[in-house]
Amino acid sequence: RPFRRTPGIDGAHRYRQPTGGTMTARTLDRRAMPPSDPVVWRWRLAVAAALVLAWEILGRSAQTLLLPSASATAAALARLLVSAAFWRALASSHAALVLGFAAAAVLGVPLGLILGRRPVAARALAVQLDALMVTPMSAVIPLVILAAGLSLWTRAFVVFAFAVPVIVVTVEAGARDVDPRLVEMARAFGASPRQIARRVILPAARPALLTALRLGLGRAFSGMVVSELVLMAAGIGGLILRFQADFDAASVYAVVVIVVGEAIVLMKTASRIERRLAPWQPPGAAV
Repeated sequence: RPFRRTPGIDGAHRYRQPTGGTMTARTLDRRAMPPSDPVVWRWRLAVAAALVLAWEILGRSAQTLLLPSASATAAALARLLVSAAFWRALASSHAALVLGFAAAAVLGVPLGLILGRRPVAARALAVQLDALMVTPMSAVIPLVILAAGLSLWTRAFVVFAFAVPVIVVTVEAGARDVDPRLVEMARAFGASPRQIARRVILPAARPALLTALRLGLGRAFSGMVVSELVLMAAGIGGLILRFQADFDAASVYAVVVIVVGEAIVLMKTASRIERRLAPWQPPGAAV
């Protein structure tokens, strides 16, 4: 049945059906995440199987080193998964990812909340944020090398630079769109600015905050790969460059398959966490 959301000044949200009664967060969460449709999964598997079959046929018929078949890529993938060098490269890449994304989240979320609630601060930093959003980071990487050298922290900074603008802008939009009536109601009941921020603004902006972290994670993952391909041959990017120099196209494709698969798993996991922590957000409302 349709339900209505009744916000309180303490940030708590109750969901009431028209006929009465209160829905729990767990019940709403189950409604927000319906079980997967078997028909959808059958179509997904059918499309994936068709793509793999087309890849296999094209790879066998092309007779070139630049396009391996799907079976050759699968064999290279199996060799990679039992290789110690691959796992060392994966650990090196994820060290930069964790450091850069953590720094972007720690700085970007509070800054976005401040800009969303302080129009003067938002106008003061608008030009800088616009520049960070539109500037190709690949063009900035040589400057980073000159300033910081080649190290793990340099790669982490590139990851940070990829992720933080998206996090700041998205959180800013969510904080700015908080219903002003909730803030006025809290003030009318004598809430302090700290209580308003903690009990009204943060819960109301939670969907935007979670969306910002999800989008920032995707950007951080892209920054991780770009930094290793452009900045220095380390981690997963170093493996790709090494296999490319050896004309080992099957291994290159295998590494790319791993990167794409991990990116999909990370984004799907982030989306699931987002739905669980903000179950009142309508499906498709997230950016």
